[in-house]
Amino acid sequence: MAAPLARSDSGLIPNPLKIGDANVAGRVLVAPMTGVTDLPFRRLLSRLGAPYVATEMVACAEFARGRPDVVRRAAVGEGLPLAVMQLVGREAQWLAEGARMAEAAGAEIIDINMGCPAKEVTGALAGSALMRDLDQAEALIAAAVGATRRPVTLKMRLGWDDASQNAPELAVRAERVGVQAITVHGRTRCQFYKGAADWRAVAAVKAATSLPVVVNGDIVCADSARRALDQSNADAVMIGRGVYGRPWLIAGLQRALATGVAMVEPDATARFGIVIEHLRDTLGFYGDRLGLRIFRKHLGWYVEQAPWPASALARREAKSMLCRLESGAEVERALSRLWGLERRLAA
Repeated sequence: MAAPLARSDSGLIPNPLKIGDANVAGRVLVAPMTGVTDLPFRRLLSRLGAPYVATEMVACAEFARGRPDVVRRAAVGEGLPLAVMQLVGREAQWLAEGARMAEAAGAEIIDINMGCPAKEVTGALAGSALMRDLDQAEALIAAAVGATRRPVTLKMRLGWDDASQNAPELAVRAERVGVQAITVHGRTRCQFYKGAADWRAVAAVKAATSLPVVVNGDIVCADSARRALDQSNADAVMIGRGVYGRPWLIAGLQRALATGVAMVEPDATARFGIVIEHLRDTLGFYGDRLGLRIFRKHLGWYVEQAPWPASALARREAKSMLCRLESGAEVERALSRLWGLERRLAA
């Protein structure tokens, strides 16, 4: 059972969220995102105050076989407030093995992905494709739960399409076989990311289960978080694309919901420090060549989210220029010039 969620006119009160025997020190969580929530980004988010950040989606069979890029994706890291690994697969034996390996790697919570809409995942009958076969979905969840002592959670969508919004039924089945919490993205698989997330539909999942329920989709600010909580009756919110270029959002949103005080965005100097910390950790983790290539998407998001240069066209041109640079030192110098910090930083 989730602890009662205290609310006030200001929104969410940040009492811890209990998931099995794991304590999440807040109610604003970061979604697992392939190609985004790697270990350097999770370390940064955690240092900026995020209480829960999951790994990228880890394919169980490839993890068990030791495929290097998947093993790297599964790195839970040390010193994070909570180690969370997300698994995906379509066969019970591999879900079980993935859960065992996740626990051995230090995962404190193991999340199962039944919400990914990507064609390469659903085409392999995994991710949100499993919402078309609830018997298979239940068997996979049971296999993972039975293979680990750690709490197992489930992330899903409303259903495959508008005609089969079966998330409440899957929630009931998941609870029956031992899942400890459920996250629901308020779209069907066939919507992908089009249209608006239907937070009201998530309320049916909350009504169907006694588990903690987390609402996900289109939550990017305090106002959208409050509305998502009110409409879904969920216990917490999960932020995905909202952290692109704004890793400070989670802690700021938590404070805003608890106090009613408007979020304050970092100034140029603070943002520069955050970007450089993220860049250097990424290069250290992957090596200079691969690290810079992986970091470019984050670099683009940081520029897109910054209020400088003043015009959107200038920001697009700056992003293009930055993403052609071939060393971390060049990126650092270009950012300091772009944001007018060169003289101040040299002083």
